[in-house]
Parts: sequence; C-alpha cells; structure tokens
Amino acid sequence: MTTTRRPRLKGTDREETARRAAELYGQGCTIASVARQLDRSYFLARTLLLEAGVTLRARGGHTRKAAA
Repeated sequence: MTTTRRPRLKGTDREETARRAAELYGQGCTIASVARQLDRSYFLARTLLLEAGVTLRARGGHTRKAAA
C-alpha cells in the first residue's frame, strides 16, 4: 500500500480548509469524519479545527449515571 503525499496547505488555502473543517465539525461530524471528507489526516483535521478557534467536544462513549 502506498500513500500519496499532498502539498502542504498554506495561506488562504489553509484558512479556507480550516473554515470548511469548522463548518463540518459544527454540523456534528467527528474529527475522523472531517478528515475523511477533506481527504486529510486525522491529525491535520484536528490541527485545522484548533486553528479555526473551534472548541473540541469531549470524547464520546457511554457515561454512567451515579447510583442513587
């Protein structure tokens, strides 16, 4: 399996991609889903979200209520 390196995102391209990532994340997509839709890595998607000023949601999973 080979991977293709993509050119680095710089300047306005990076800002536009960060805005798109923030929009997708705001619609309820997970970081992994955002990464797939942008065809970028999870790490880059997360970095772009932080650069866009997005507050990341807590990790999911089942939460138990305290016993009564």
